[in-house]
Amino acid sequence: MLIPRALRSIWMKLSTNNLKETNKHQSAPDQGSRVKLLPWCAGALVLFLLLAVGCQPRTNKVRINKLKNSRYQLIVDQKPYLIKGVCYSPIPIGKNTEYDWWSDTNKPWLVDGDLMQKMGINTIRLYQGHEDTNEVRRVIKDLYERYGIRTIMGNWLGFWEYPCPFYGSKAFQDRIRKEALDMVKEYKNEPGLLFWVLGNENNYSCLGRVNPWTNEEIDKEPDPQKKNALRGEIYYSFLNDLAKEMHRIDPNHPVAIGNGELAGLEWANKFCPDVDMVACIIYRGKTFGNLFKSLKLTFDRPVFIAEFGADAYDAHQKKEDQNMQAFFLESQWRQIYENLADNKDGAGNCLGGTIFEWNDEWWKHNESAPDTWAVHDTESNWSNPNYYFDIKADGNKNMNEEWFGIVALSEEQENGLNKRLPRKAYFVVREFWKNPSLKAKSPKRKVK
Repeated sequence: MLIPRALRSIWMKLSTNNLKETNKHQSAPDQGSRVKLLPWCAGALVLFLLLAVGCQPRTNKVRINKLKNSRYQLIVDQKPYLIKGVCYSPIPIGKNTEYDWWSDTNKPWLVDGDLMQKMGINTIRLYQGHEDTNEVRRVIKDLYERYGIRTIMGNWLGFWEYPCPFYGSKAFQDRIRKEALDMVKEYKNEPGLLFWVLGNENNYSCLGRVNPWTNEEIDKEPDPQKKNALRGEIYYSFLNDLAKEMHRIDPNHPVAIGNGELAGLEWANKFCPDVDMVACIIYRGKTFGNLFKSLKLTFDRPVFIAEFGADAYDAHQKKEDQNMQAFFLESQWRQIYENLADNKDGAGNCLGGTIFEWNDEWWKHNESAPDTWAVHDTESNWSNPNYYFDIKADGNKNMNEEWFGIVALSEEQENGLNKRLPRKAYFVVREFWKNPSLKAKSPKRKVK
């Protein structure tokens, strides 16, 4: 066992004193018994101190280092850390989000962890934990101890509750605050924890786009823009209060806010000074555009791209297209690398990203129809012209929610789980991480 420097000093001092005391009393037989006890006392004290140190939780310090010109690095165990991650939710074919994969006796995270490690993934992002904290702790611990994969831990902040999140209600805020702080207390000492993320795209509720909410004060305001501003002040002030309390409980892990694009961050700049970073959810095709420079001007915080990627289905050609997915993902990772702190030509405020997503989710197209969860649906219900290869699909609906995995799921079972089938993107991104080239490549297909 390696003895810490401070304890070695105590040991040496006590040992020296004992030797002096023994020499001093060699001619006094009547004090011999007392002298003989001194080394035992010294040893017992050191053993007690060693046990006390051993019982302390092993927490890996994570912090953000701000360099010149608002360039940022994530520091883990005193070394720069680039987030090379995936969003993780290993739901099997035929199930939906109600499936308790945490307690699956086949332990899908072990199969996935092995594949992730081989790819070079060092981080997963979990949107929300599970009611059984021991199961969550087991997943975090297994992934870190076996594969060196750290976990970004999130909380939805009640965003998907029916009928809507009531951020304007103190009772609602108090309940969500308790849930978030309980999460921090439960997992703050896990060595595999990287940091915390609050929400995902909850900012859209302030703009009335998704899950809109209100209160008496907002209802009295006739101006729609001022209504949004009131919601923004309430929501981001709430996030700031949460961040301050989380820092007090856990000073060793940063706090990020999950934000859809940059919408609402002008309010964060006013009301959210205690948040450490932005977890940005963004789907802009092969680049992130002016995201990194705009963030510096709007809300000067580091950013990690918490959701990005491309689906592997060509809605126009009506067939799987792994080349298309791999092209977009490699291009997106190139942009991430261009904006890291050590690249003088970029904004320097990017910390990495978590690809959406690890595996396909067969339940997504129609969550309310269980009979469709075992069907890999190819129908799209939304459009994004930034993914231009298949934008000519019917109705321009080209985003296929069930096909975003860099690992496909097979109906064939292997050790009680759907067999994992890595797509081309898995290998292309793996090679890019090994030898990152910032020179753009042309896609291996033509737009039709």
